[in-house]
Amino acid sequence: MRAPSPAADAPVRALTHARLWTGTDAPLAEDGTVLIQGGRVAAAGPSSTVRVPADAEVTDLGGLWVVPGFINSHGHVGDVLGLEGGHYTEENLLRQLRLYAWYGVTTVVSLGGDAEEGVALRNGQDTPELDRSRLFVAGPVVEAETPDAAREVVAQLDHMDVDWVKIRVDDNLGTTRKMEPDVYTAVIDEAHARGLKVAAHIFYLEDARALLQAGADFIAHSVRDRTVDARFIEALSLSGACYSPTLMREVSTFIYESTPEFFADSFFLAQADTAVLRRLSDPARQAEVRANPAAQRYKQALETARLNLVVIAGAGLPVALGTDTGPAGRFQGYFEHREMELMSAAGMSPAAVLLAATRTAARCMGLPEVGTLEPGKWADLVVLEADPFQDIANTRRIHSVWIAGHRVR
Repeated sequence: MRAPSPAADAPVRALTHARLWTGTDAPLAEDGTVLIQGGRVAAAGPSSTVRVPADAEVTDLGGLWVVPGFINSHGHVGDVLGLEGGHYTEENLLRQLRLYAWYGVTTVVSLGGDAEEGVALRNGQDTPELDRSRLFVAGPVVEAETPDAAREVVAQLDHMDVDWVKIRVDDNLGTTRKMEPDVYTAVIDEAHARGLKVAAHIFYLEDARALLQAGADFIAHSVRDRTVDARFIEALSLSGACYSPTLMREVSTFIYESTPEFFADSFFLAQADTAVLRRLSDPARQAEVRANPAAQRYKQALETARLNLVVIAGAGLPVALGTDTGPAGRFQGYFEHREMELMSAAGMSPAAVLLAATRTAARCMGLPEVGTLEPGKWADLVVLEADPFQDIANTRRIHSVWIAGHRVR
């Protein structure tokens, strides 16, 4: 899909004298300029090649870094408020989308738990007046138990006008029944017949391989039971599917067995709810996490996930930033930065992580109007005070966040 041209009669804003990375294969511009018109990029590149109109509103960035806005390929914008569910309202969704935006996460693909309010927000976001993160939705997670029921649920999701279909093929460490192959195959086939793609929640290697063979389009978590093998790498490569590690999902299952060190991080505390922190710091609650066998099992699973990320990224396969943020204790916006740091610590270069959080995530999720700063795409970008290619933790050094050419932070 070709991105539309910016409105020719709209005012022009120019962000000048930036160290500009557009997310494309173009080299970093040490002195770059981004022109924004009608909420979209009109031009982006070296200042020597981008002509700034005389009547443009100019913001001189004085050598700060500009990168495309970060994209979470697997988040949840749903009913959680504090640590409680049951709050799926437009007001709460907007709160979450503005929180993501504050942290530079300008697009979120919500993979499950979505309802009509989310669809309405998605439908209303193609505007140069947007002042919060973009939202894409999957509707309710498919929970059918027969192929016929599966096809009916997909038809309902199609009627709801979702962007993705989400399934879970997992037994939650042996505590629940796993979706059967004939059921998830019916989901995938019906979704593809309707022009929809399928994201699959998995844990086990064999399930991930079988889902790829059945046509799943997105592996929405790490393989966590054992190390991926050559057969899986080949299946992932041949399928064209993308892989999202969601390492912070594992962290969230056990990190509250004690008081996390990030509870003292000013970048986190700037948006944290102190009442939530008090509850998560309660000694009795922490003792329950320490005594929970599942929490300890997921702690082990994190190490397997890290090893598998090294193999998959090293094979040159598409990895997309995803966190599973949104459920209680999975802090939206902040966890995305922690995820990037874990990806880097696992062996991905900062440049590879930045691609996973921008261009690759957009391509994986079928979002042609975001992910890079190219003419016609939405002007969603983050201005940083330090070099993220030197240290991925510099994505925390946010000077400002811009969505559709508006400064939202």
